[in-house]
Amino acid sequence: MSNAIQTADLDWQCVDGIEVPISKQFGDVYFSKDNGLLETRHVFLNGNELPDRLANLNNFEYFSVGETGFGTGLNILALWQLWQQVRPNNHSHLHAISVEKFPLSKQDLIRALNVWTELKPLAEQLIQQYPLPIAGCHRLSFPDERFSIDLWLGDAHDVFPLMAKTHQVNAWFLDGFAPSCNPDLWEENILHHIIRLSDVGTSFASFSVAGVLKRGLKQHGISISRPKGFGHKREMLKAMWNAPETQENIDSNNEASENIHLTQKKTVLNASPNFTQRQIAIIGAGIAGLSAAWAFAERGHQVSIYDQSAPLAGASGNPLALLNPKLSPIAQTSDHLMTLAWQYAKHYYPQFHAFRPLSIHQMLQKNPEEALALVEQYSSEVFEYGVASNFELKTQYDNLKLKQAGAVLPHQLRDQILEHPLIHFQHAHISSCAKNTEHDTQLQLLDENQSSLGKFDHVIICCARESQAFFSHYPRLRAIRGQVSWLKNSHKTLNPQFAYSFGGYCMQFDAEHLITGASFYPERDDTEVLPEDHAHNYSLIEDAFPEYAKTLPSIDTWQGRASVRAQTLDYFPVVGQGVEHIELYTLAGLGSKGFLFAPLCSEVLAALVLKEACPISQTLLEKLSPKRGQKKVRVRKPYYQAPNG
Repeated sequence: MSNAIQTADLDWQCVDGIEVPISKQFGDVYFSKDNGLLETRHVFLNGNELPDRLANLNNFEYFSVGETGFGTGLNILALWQLWQQVRPNNHSHLHAISVEKFPLSKQDLIRALNVWTELKPLAEQLIQQYPLPIAGCHRLSFPDERFSIDLWLGDAHDVFPLMAKTHQVNAWFLDGFAPSCNPDLWEENILHHIIRLSDVGTSFASFSVAGVLKRGLKQHGISISRPKGFGHKREMLKAMWNAPETQENIDSNNEASENIHLTQKKTVLNASPNFTQRQIAIIGAGIAGLSAAWAFAERGHQVSIYDQSAPLAGASGNPLALLNPKLSPIAQTSDHLMTLAWQYAKHYYPQFHAFRPLSIHQMLQKNPEEALALVEQYSSEVFEYGVASNFELKTQYDNLKLKQAGAVLPHQLRDQILEHPLIHFQHAHISSCAKNTEHDTQLQLLDENQSSLGKFDHVIICCARESQAFFSHYPRLRAIRGQVSWLKNSHKTLNPQFAYSFGGYCMQFDAEHLITGASFYPERDDTEVLPEDHAHNYSLIEDAFPEYAKTLPSIDTWQGRASVRAQTLDYFPVVGQGVEHIELYTLAGLGSKGFLFAPLCSEVLAALVLKEACPISQTLLEKLSPKRGQKKVRVRKPYYQAPNG
């Protein structure tokens, strides 16, 4: 995906007192003038037999619904409403995946959804997380509802080929404007990838019975029927990917059949692994380990965290973490990890007491023309350009104000995560992680005394540089020393609603203290607090704000903390399975952006471990893989010995 996202251009038509949005781009309505909600229920919900299928989900079963056009979100809200009505009282989860080339602006979305008063409580939750018009995957999470949405913004021709198949789509809403209005959406290339993301047991429903759709599905061996359509429409499309032995019995009369009863094929629809609570071990209790633990525990799985030191003893344990992304040009957002991580983090962290929303003034010490381009490309909700002469602190630099940022208090975050009833922390030095036999599916952890800590379905290595020792192949993680400083500035405090970024950063930590940093020394692993690092941090402030620097106390009164970050040579974190057929995974190498990267990377990790939909592209997933750059996978015996961090 390479093009910036354009929002939908709408006309509005009043039909029987109801405002109906009409796309100027495609000359078609977004929902039926008769009753769009009833049509959605008839065609997509009942057409995929979702009332029965969702009501009968097993404990911990994951069900995925795909949609080819998000539009006003009506289909997804109707699905969500149905889920509230029929979902079983267990840990099953419903996930929706939708694609949209021309998303409605938030203002237009609110106006369109005002029609459906019965959906208002759900619409308000959707609107609260509705993303900015930025290309890529936007994951919207509603954990209390056991419901989530991946909204991919971009052209379907570009988006569908990028989707990783980490879980099959169980049911499809083949929606979008009519083939006569939007023929590109119904082309063979898109249908090919819809089939790629599906499998035996997947169902399909559409208001359209156009020949191009029927031929495309049949070509892939999908059984089709044409039951009665909604309202005045004579028919609709309903289809099913049957098991080969079932297919032979249907092929002879599938067009004559009025319906295909998905619920009669329980052996096909439920041909999945056993759905059980997983026992998960996480080695390492920094921000990577804590974030991963939260992701699995929120899904109902039992998590044990092990660390040879205290939680946050390493680089994640500074007094404050600033979420300070450098956003990509708008045309590159779909695969830019930092931009994607920022979008997810700004909805993730507010659930914790440790989060403080703020704006960041990114001082433009070089290439100000690039900053001007970003202001022009992004919404005014994201960036604002400020000239030096108007800045509250005397400076020679213009600045780019990032309005949607924040700071995290790591120790408060740690405490809230460790309070989760499904997360247990234990102080332990892991000496080995092993399969007892070749056919054993679980891994056993041993401590330094060779005492067993238990068997686990999955083991996640999150111990920074020491993660490398658990795998035969792993991207090199280099040590980077960094020191933060804090000092009293009670006589001249800064506005706590802002942070300032200038090669380093500074912000008001509390009523009396300024926090600033951080030094950056590659290939050093010493952690003593040094006066020369305080001097370095002072020099960064002095360059950006020389007059303000003069008001600060002498550096011999400063306090600080030094720690060692782990960073890959390509600057991408390491996320994924280390060796085929062994349930040993890793999340490490987050570098200086650990608190920014960790939430999204934990969602990616959960997708790989639990076989759920993945919130990033296949291209980006490969860049994060621990096996990247590996010419040949060298599988040794399933026994790993390493210290943990």
